[in-house]
Amino acid sequence: MAGIALREYQKDVVQRVGAALRKKDRGGLGARRVLVVVPPGGGKTVIAAFISRAFAERDQSVFFNCHRQELLMQTSLTFTKCGLAHGFVAPGHVMSAASLVNVASIDALKRRLANIKAPRVVIWDETHHIGAAGWAAIMEAWPETIHIGLTGTPWRLDGTGLGKYYEVMVEGPTVAELIEIGALSPYLLYAPDKPDMAGVKRSMGDFAKGESGERMKAPKLVGNIIAHWKKLAPGMRTVGFAVNRAHSKLMVERFNEAGIPAAHLDGDTPDGERKRIIQAFAAGTIQVLWNVDLFGEGFDLSAIAQRDVTIDCVILARPTQSLSLYLQQAMRCMRPAPGKVAIILDHAGNSDRHFFPDDEREWSLEGGKSKAANDNGPPPPVTCGSCFAQIRRKVPMPEKCPHCGAKLASKPKVANLEEGDGELVLKTDEEKARQRAARKAEEHEAKELGDLVALAVSRGYANPQKWAFKKWSNSRWRR
Repeated sequence: MAGIALREYQKDVVQRVGAALRKKDRGGLGARRVLVVVPPGGGKTVIAAFISRAFAERDQSVFFNCHRQELLMQTSLTFTKCGLAHGFVAPGHVMSAASLVNVASIDALKRRLANIKAPRVVIWDETHHIGAAGWAAIMEAWPETIHIGLTGTPWRLDGTGLGKYYEVMVEGPTVAELIEIGALSPYLLYAPDKPDMAGVKRSMGDFAKGESGERMKAPKLVGNIIAHWKKLAPGMRTVGFAVNRAHSKLMVERFNEAGIPAAHLDGDTPDGERKRIIQAFAAGTIQVLWNVDLFGEGFDLSAIAQRDVTIDCVILARPTQSLSLYLQQAMRCMRPAPGKVAIILDHAGNSDRHFFPDDEREWSLEGGKSKAANDNGPPPPVTCGSCFAQIRRKVPMPEKCPHCGAKLASKPKVANLEEGDGELVLKTDEEKARQRAARKAEEHEAKELGDLVALAVSRGYANPQKWAFKKWSNSRWRR
C-alpha cells in the first residue's frame, strides 16, 4: 500500500489471521470470528487496513466499526495513508454503494441496520466493548459475516473473556517485545502515595467518577502533580488524564496559574477549537493537555495535528479498576522517537493495581479467573512501606528494599495520601531489567514442560498449563 509498509510483526499478524480464516476446523469451514490482540501503539488500524485491502481486492465488502465519533476521521486518515479507498456509514455522510470498504460509526450502523446488506467482513475496533447491546445486536444480525476484533486487552472490565463472541485468538508481540525492537519507546514510571479510594462507590465495575473526582481534587495531591511535573518532566509534551470534566478544567486552571501553558479537551469541544488546541500542543505553545477519555483508545494525535507529534509524558490522575484503560492511558506516551524515554507520572495508584505496562500477561478467550483487575497478569508487586517503590516478586524475595534498604513487609502497604511529602518514586529500568532477566533465566533452566508448569504455579499464574505450553512451543524461546 502507498505510504505505509507493514512491520514484520504486523505482516505476521495479517498472515495468521488469514490462516485462521482458511483453517478447516469448523464443519469444513475456517473460523468466522477471529480476535486480534496487539498492544496499544502496535498499529492495529494499519493491520486492519491491509486486511481490508485483501478482501476488497477480491470484491468483498468490509466495514471497519468505530465506537467513538472522533475516531472516524482519524481511521479515515490512516486508511488514506495506506492508499485504501473507502466510504462512510456515519452522520453527515452519504453511504456509497460503490465503496467496498466503509468506516462505520456503530451508533449510525445500528440505526440503519435493517437497510444495509450484510458485508463479507466486519472489523471491530477496541472490541473489548463488544458486550454492549448495540455492538452485540450488529454481530447477531450478521451471523454469516466474518467478524475480526481488534484489542490490546482482550477481556472486559469484570474479567469476562471474549469467547462468547470469538472462536480464535491471534496474538501479536508483547509490549516488552515492541520496546525491544523499537516499535515502542522505553519508559520511566514514577508511582506516588496513591489516593485512598476506600469507600468510593463503583459504577459499571469502575470507581464512580463523581466521588473519584472529589478525592483527586485534594489540594495536597493537586500540588504534588504540578511539583512533580516540574521536577520530573519539565517542558515535556504531556497529556493528563482526569476523572471528569470539572477535575480536568481544575487541573488546567492550576497549571496555568503555575505558569505552565495548559488546555482542556473533551468529546464536545468544537472541531475548530479542538484542531487549534491540538496544533498549539504540537507546536509546544501548550505544554500540558488535560482530558477525561478523549486521549484513551485509539486517539491519533498526529493524524489530527497533520504533523508528526509524540506525547512524551502522561499524568495519570484518574484511579481505575480497568486494566484496559490503564494500559491505553499509560502507554499513550510510548510512541517511539530517536533517543526518547517516556515518562509516566502515576498519581492515581493505577500501577499498584495493574503493575508495569510491559509485564508479561496471559490472554485467553476465557478471561480472568475472577473480577480482580490483574488476575491474568503476574503476581502483585511488594510495596516498600518506607520509600513506596514497587518491587517485582521473585523467588526468593529480598528481605530488604533494593532502593532504600528498609525491611520489606510480607504484604503490600497502602500509603495514606495525607502523610509524608507525597513523593513519586522511580521504578527503575535497571531493577526491572535485572528482575526480567532473572525470570527469563528461570524459564530457560526448565528442561521439561512440567518444569515450566511448576514455575507458572509458583508465580501464581491463572492458567499455568496454557502459559507453559505456549512457552514450550515457542521456537524463539527454545533456541
